[in-house]
Amino acid sequence: MSAFRIESNFTPKGDQVKAIEDLTSSISSGEKHNVLLGITGSGKTFTMANVIQNVQRPTLILSHNKTLAAQLYSEFKTLFPSNTVEFFISYYDYYQPEAYLPVTDTFIEKDSSINEEIDKMRLRATASLAAKKDVIIVSSVSCIYGIGSPDNYNNAYISIDASDNINLKEIMKQLVEVHYIRNDVIIEPGTFRLRGENFEIFPIYDDFPIRIELFNGSIEYMYRFDPLNGTEIKKEESVIVYPAKHFITDRDTIKVAHDDIRKELSDQVKYFEAENKLLEAQRIRQRTLYDLEMMMELGYCSGIENYSRHLDRRKEGERPFTLLDFFPDDYLMVIDESHVSLPQVRAMYNGDRSRKKTLVEHGFRLPSALDNRPLKFDEFEKISNQVVYVSATPSDYEIEKANGVIVEQLIRPTGLIDPLIEVHPIKGQIDNLISEINLAVERKERVLVTTLTKKMAEDLSDYLKKFNINVEYLHSELILLSALKLSMLCEMVFLMYWLELIFLERD
Repeated sequence: MSAFRIESNFTPKGDQVKAIEDLTSSISSGEKHNVLLGITGSGKTFTMANVIQNVQRPTLILSHNKTLAAQLYSEFKTLFPSNTVEFFISYYDYYQPEAYLPVTDTFIEKDSSINEEIDKMRLRATASLAAKKDVIIVSSVSCIYGIGSPDNYNNAYISIDASDNINLKEIMKQLVEVHYIRNDVIIEPGTFRLRGENFEIFPIYDDFPIRIELFNGSIEYMYRFDPLNGTEIKKEESVIVYPAKHFITDRDTIKVAHDDIRKELSDQVKYFEAENKLLEAQRIRQRTLYDLEMMMELGYCSGIENYSRHLDRRKEGERPFTLLDFFPDDYLMVIDESHVSLPQVRAMYNGDRSRKKTLVEHGFRLPSALDNRPLKFDEFEKISNQVVYVSATPSDYEIEKANGVIVEQLIRPTGLIDPLIEVHPIKGQIDNLISEINLAVERKERVLVTTLTKKMAEDLSDYLKKFNINVEYLHSELILLSALKLSMLCEMVFLMYWLELIFLERD
């Protein structure tokens, strides 16, 4: 295991020094809940990086939206260049979940657009957790959604050692079982190919494929290469290839799950028929039998996650496996902007259940589909090991859980403090504003005035001009208009240039 090591020209300053010491001490002593109360601009990210370096534990950093998660990922990637920093967010560019509207008798098919690059990063995150200990994963709340059993995933890897003989047929069979595709024409992530005595595998989560040069069933040489020009990148003595999907099932598991699903289907059909819901009975029978046939033939079907309870051998109501289950028991969780992130985690379960319950009641899904869900909040709490809540405004929940372990970070590393804020009454506010503007003008300074609406900005600007104040308003419509004018100007310049070329050609 590589030790977590920050590589930066900066050192802790201001309140960061004491915050790092206090948090490190609290976590090392076994405190489960800790709060870092830090004002904006106090360098909370750098503080947490130093805490991770001190405690040396795999860490999950939870953020409430993708944009902030991406920013944190970039920062931690910069701070820990020698360690493994991964990104785990929802891989949908667009997602319309499966739904049914009873009022209008409208069924909405699941429709989505998957971002392959993000999917690759998600798979790389779980592969890193399976292979390494020095791992930091920055995630959105999508980490509380089911992604399949970590045991199935971790046990489905394919290990190849350069010193061993290789059974090529067996290796290819194993690759197909973990959802890799043979493609002898193009090598791309998630594929493998055999060309003469060269066997190539492109792990779906990796940037460089693996080439194995063979001779009489033995490995002569194994290395990673550039997929564009074929040049060698790095020699390998052994490689491990992890599955191309998170939901991994072997044939034996599918056969057992097949029997359980058929039994549940039989029970559900009987229930609908007893309730004289013949349409629903026919609907669930037809849909489930088609999915079962696809699973038996291909080992996979569209919407296979809805059968995850049977495939994972879970009991009814038992929570799904999530990214949190891939971490070792001693991992550290950092919840950024906890006053926003925690309510979001708390809200996920009920919204998902409401939609799926309607699908089950009208025969579009079996009742077991309800167990393909995000974690309930109490389940999230149980599988969280030690947590650091990071916020400038922690809520009552975090403060109560921390039981007094609240580390404050109020002085910025720069030493700058917040400016003094004066609050004046509404009465006479415009006269006061004019007075303040005149004082600023005498000091040869400029003034920025913000208003509640665009109309107020325009009216205030017109009013101030009556007092010979050099003032202009600015809002989104004006910015848009300026952008359009710039665009039109560019088009005119291009047209003039094009016409000039035509005249030159004629001359």
